[in-house]
Parts: sequence; C-alpha cells; structure tokens
Amino acid sequence: MLPDTDELAEVLLDLSVPHEDVNDLVRMGRRVTDDPELRPFLERSVDELVRGMGQVGGPVDLPDLDWASGPLQRCFPVYVFVAALPYTRAYHREHGIPADVSRRTLADLGRNMAVHRRRYGRAGVQAPWWLIHHFRGELYQLGRLQFERARLGQRAGTRLAAAGLDVGPDSLCLNVHIPDFLGPMSPPAVDRSLALAREFFALHFPRERYRVATCHSWLLDDQLRKYLPGDSNIVRFQERFRLTREDREPADTEPVQFVFGDPELPIEGLPRRTAVERAVGDHLRAGGHWYIGHGWLPFDGNG
Repeated sequence: MLPDTDELAEVLLDLSVPHEDVNDLVRMGRRVTDDPELRPFLERSVDELVRGMGQVGGPVDLPDLDWASGPLQRCFPVYVFVAALPYTRAYHREHGIPADVSRRTLADLGRNMAVHRRRYGRAGVQAPWWLIHHFRGELYQLGRLQFERARLGQRAGTRLAAAGLDVGPDSLCLNVHIPDFLGPMSPPAVDRSLALAREFFALHFPRERYRVATCHSWLLDDQLRKYLPGDSNIVRFQERFRLTREDREPADTEPVQFVFGDPELPIEGLPRRTAVERAVGDHLRAGGHWYIGHGWLPFDGNG
C-alpha cells in the first residue's frame, strides 16, 4: 500500500514535505508497513478516506491512532495521505485536472507540516482533517487562493435566497481559502485566482452549478479597517465580499494563529513588525476581540 523506500522519499518531496522530515518519515514507514497492527489500521484509514471520492461534503471519520504516541502518532496521517494518493490522482485524471493544479493542491500536505513545525519545532501534521478535502477531490489550489467545492448552510442559503440569488440551503458554492506561505494576497493575484476558478470549474466540473463563492475568515472582520490603510491587500480583499453576518463569539486565537503561528502566544508579547501584526496585537491588548466574518461574492456558475 505504501511505496517502497526509494519511491516513498520521492513522493514525499512531490508533496512538499519539509526536507528535514523526509529521512524520519521513510524510516518510520517501514514500521507502518511491517507492523501487524499498524498496516491494517492504515488500510482502514485509507478505505474511509477514499470512500465516496469527490462527493461534496461527504462524511469522513478517520479512526484515531490513540494507542500510539510520539512522532509516529503525529506523522501517521502522512502515510494515510500517501497511501490514498493513487486514488486521488486517478480521480484528478478522470476529471482532466491539469498536472500542475494537482501538484500544487496536494502540496498543501507539506505546507501543513511546515505550519506544525513553526508552532511546535518538530515534525507533525497540523490539521489532518483539513487535508481530507484535498485528497478527496473537493479542494483545488488555483493561483493564490484555494477553492473548495461545498454547499451553503441553512442560514447562508436562506439569506442569499432572500437577497434574490438563485440559491438556497444546500446549494452548491465554492468556499474560498487563503493558504499561508504563498506571498502577498495582492488584488491582481486574487483577480487571477478568481478568473482561474471560473474557467477551471466550468471545464472540469461542468455538471455542477456555482452561483456564489463564500469566505469564512477573520480577514473579513470589518474592524481591520480601523487599523489598515484603505489600499492594503486585506481591505481590498474584504471589499470583494458582501457580508451575510459576523459571529458573535470572539475568535481571538484565529488571527494570532495565522499571523504569528501559535494561537496560544501571550498577547502582551506579540510582535509589532508589520501593519497586520500591529493591528492584531494592539486591538487585543486594548481589550478588543476579533470575529469571524462570513461573506459571499457572485460567481458565474456552470450551466
């Protein structure tokens, strides 16, 4: 189920796994392959991951490796995703996904591991649940942004229908995500991503109809406008979306995690090197809170 030693190293590099983690992952891979408990566990995990491949919002319940510990537990999802890779690539080929889009999409495994190392200083997978979308054919990297095939929830669908859009609860939509370690989110880069997405989904998923793209992020918190200039990338990004609502529950750890790399950092010592760092930290130090904003923009769907 796993590639042999030489091929495994090459596959890990193809997935942008940090170079300093490759040797240990190859070494532990032999244990996963040879262990009479780990191999069946890996097989069950892969079966669960690829069942219903491509289904939008399909439930996936990966079993927990709660009886292991240390590096193997932190890195076991890597082997699940590597073992599922042939199924993912077959699905991509079936839908004519270009090789460069496939490669950049699945390289999010390496990005996720880099986020983990930035926070903890050791190998691991920061959010295995997030990568499920990539390896099931639900999410694609198109330029600066990622686009996830999804469905509108009850509240969003009802509000957008009331606004006159031809959508409702459970209608297809594209969730927009902003990956880390990919340079500035400049307006031209966002324009290009949206143009790529409109072309991509019409070509590769012609039976699916997308009327709106949605975004659920602290980057849509309107309070950022108090701290950032009007021509900043974040403010320009906000201006593309029409807000449906903002959460009432504070989400202070979200900007701390994405800006500084660790949601548990004490706010008193947050750096002030950039305008965004100053905005996030100064607002929290003044007793304020950050919230998740929920926005949408028109998207010319298929059909």
